[in-house]
Amino acid sequence: QVHLAESGGGSAQAGGSLRLSCVATGYTSCYDGMSWYRQAPEKERELVGEIDKSGRTNYADFVKGRFTISQDNAKNTIYLQMNSLKFEDTAMYYCKIINIWENCPDIWGQGTQVTVSS
Repeated sequence: QVHLAESGGGSAQAGGSLRLSCVATGYTSCYDGMSWYRQAPEKERELVGEIDKSGRTNYADFVKGRFTISQDNAKNTIYLQMNSLKFEDTAMYYCKIINIWENCPDIWGQGTQVTVSS
């Protein structure tokens, strides 16, 4: 079983930067990449971006040009570099495994809070 742990959240001013980390421990045959999601209070959870095993990335339009996802396979860690932060980036951020097959279980981290002050 795989366990995901996010870290790096905190407070930042608008225009500032934060880097989140997601460390994966354990093994799953379902792994096909990693996604970052976020959920603001009273809002639906939304996809921020994702990275596949080859390192290819995709981003939501609202973070393109500001956020970057990268991976360090030696450390089993995925990063979310967030630059030019906006107040509306305030949310709980989660990493989630992208599954190869539909019958694989959804595996999420516990989340890390990002708060941006304007």
